[in-house]
Amino acid sequence: MLRTLVARADAFALARPFRISRGVKTVADVITVEIAADGAIGRGEGVPYPRYGETIAGALDQIALARDAVAAGATRDELLAVMPAGAARNAVDCALWDLETKLSGHSVTDRLGMPAIGATPTAMTVGLDTLPAMAAAARALADVPLIKIKVDRTDPAQQIRVVRAVAPNPRIIVDPNESWTMAEVEALQPLLAELRVDLLEQPLPADADDGLDGFRPLVPIAADESAHVAGDVGVLAGKYQVINIKLDKTGGLTGALALADAAAAAGLGVMTGSMISTSLSIAPALVIAARSAFVDLDGPLWLAADRDGGVRGTDGVLEPPSPGFWGTV
Repeated sequence: MLRTLVARADAFALARPFRISRGVKTVADVITVEIAADGAIGRGEGVPYPRYGETIAGALDQIALARDAVAAGATRDELLAVMPAGAARNAVDCALWDLETKLSGHSVTDRLGMPAIGATPTAMTVGLDTLPAMAAAARALADVPLIKIKVDRTDPAQQIRVVRAVAPNPRIIVDPNESWTMAEVEALQPLLAELRVDLLEQPLPADADDGLDGFRPLVPIAADESAHVAGDVGVLAGKYQVINIKLDKTGGLTGALALADAAAAAGLGVMTGSMISTSLSIAPALVIAARSAFVDLDGPLWLAADRDGGVRGTDGVLEPPSPGFWGTV
């Protein structure tokens, strides 16, 4: 079956700035891939992430190098040997899943033996800002199921306190984005427990997380930047209790399913995350979300305008995309 592959860079403006400890984002820069065969088109999206040395141009170059293999009919499993894990492979892998759905007439969830994707509670993010601004953002989210707080090293205790003070009911994830030291992780444990934080996400730099080996936290700790593919689980199991699975790290849904299986086999919990992206990234991530204790897929809700037919969010709950958007018929 002859295929044609088209890849392009797209930019989606954010409705408001998104701040974390590493900087501020005002635009979601993504790669869109379309693979056509027998009158059907499968779509996928990837978000190249500078933290991992990725760029839009570099991702497009990777896809160009794989174009002949994809055109000749490379399977998703064969793609694992053709492209490295990352945003570029994510876009191609997810486009192949979508194409297979269109050609077979069977949804991704049907093929995986899963129920259809339904309404999915997601974390709603309170970005890093001044304390009054963080309190105002949290107050608007006081009734959602789950809040994720972006913090840094300046005053994380107060950043968390001001959010919990105005949002006493939601579950909370605290995400320092690799900005803490091990001393701070240890010192802040009683506060995290006092404020009923449910999860601490990647507090230490990924290359400096050995201090977590054997550490018994009061609040579970999730690996994000430290966790990419299934082969990472062996070294993470003694340091973390939860693995944050992002398709842009695993290189697509195929790799994400393998990582979820490896995490479960190691007795680790699963979280599903994403970059700031459109619903074309979120639709395949919802498959992993169905297996997750924590879901953080509010990326499209930061956009001024999403792709047509994408997810819809109300009060911290995502409704799945329209039929035929991705992975459905």
